[in-house]
Amino acid sequence: MDNSNMFTVTPMSSKLELNAGDTYEGDIIVANPANAKEDFYYKVGVSAYNVVGEEYSADFLTETERSQIVNWITIDNPNGVLQPNESVKVHYRLTVPETAPAGGQYAAFMVSSDAEARPDSDITINNVFEMASILYVKIEGDTIRAGEILGSNIPGFVAELPIVVSATLKNDGNVHESARIALEIRNVLSPGIIYPGPGETGAIEEIIMPGTTRYVTRNIDHISPLGVYEVTQTINYMGQSEALHKVVVSCPIWFMALMLITITSIAVSITKMVKKRRARRQVF
Repeated sequence: MDNSNMFTVTPMSSKLELNAGDTYEGDIIVANPANAKEDFYYKVGVSAYNVVGEEYSADFLTETERSQIVNWITIDNPNGVLQPNESVKVHYRLTVPETAPAGGQYAAFMVSSDAEARPDSDITINNVFEMASILYVKIEGDTIRAGEILGSNIPGFVAELPIVVSATLKNDGNVHESARIALEIRNVLSPGIIYPGPGETGAIEEIIMPGTTRYVTRNIDHISPLGVYEVTQTINYMGQSEALHKVVVSCPIWFMALMLITITSIAVSITKMVKKRRARRQVF
C-alpha cells in the first residue's frame, strides 16, 4: 500500500514526571497531508501500552498495574474531520489520583479513522491504519531504579549487509529508564570515520520498560559490502558505561566464490606445470 498520503500524529511519544494529585494538560497533533485525496474523519482514544518479549512487540490490549493511567485521562475533542493539508490539536487532561502508586505508568493515544462519521462506507487507506502516540509517565515517590547491561555484540565477519550490532539491557525497577547507544565506524584500510557523518551523533536513545529485558539491534548498511571495518558500540545505561570494539570483515559470497575459483585455477595451473616439468625430466 502507498502510505504517502497517510495522516500523521505528533509527538510519537512523550515523557512526563508527575506527583500523585497533579493535573497535566497536553496536546497531540493530528494532520491530514496536503496530498490526501479526501477528508480525514478522525477519532482518538486511549489504550494501555505494554511490550511483549525482548524485541518489544507493542501490546495495546493488556491492562496491568502499569496502565492505570488510562483511567486518568480525558480527551476534549476526540472526534473531528480534517481537510487535506489541515491539522488539529487534540487536547487531553491527565489527573493523577492522590492514591496513585509510584513508578511508571504507560498509555497510548490511538488515532484512526472514524468510520461511523464518514458520509460513505468506502474503505480507504485512512481508515485501515491506526497510529499511536505513547505516553511514558513517572509518578514520583517510592521509585525503584535497578538494571544492568547484559551484553553487547558485534559480529566479526558478515557475508552480506547489513552488519547487525546488538545490545541487551535489563530493567529490574518500577519505572522506565533510558539507554544511550552510540556507534562509530572506521575503515581499517583508509583513514577517517565513516559513521557518524558531519552533524550526526551516531547515538540513539532507547526506553527500557520496568521489569523487562530489551534486545536492541542496529543495522549498518551505509558502507561498501566489501571491506574491513573497525566498529565501536558504546552503551550508557543507569550510570554504567560499556564499549565494545571489534574489527569486522565484510565479504560477499560472490567475492568468496570468485576468490575460490581463482585460487583453484591457480592451483590447477601450478599442478599442470609441475607435472610437465617432471615429464620432461623423465624424458631426458
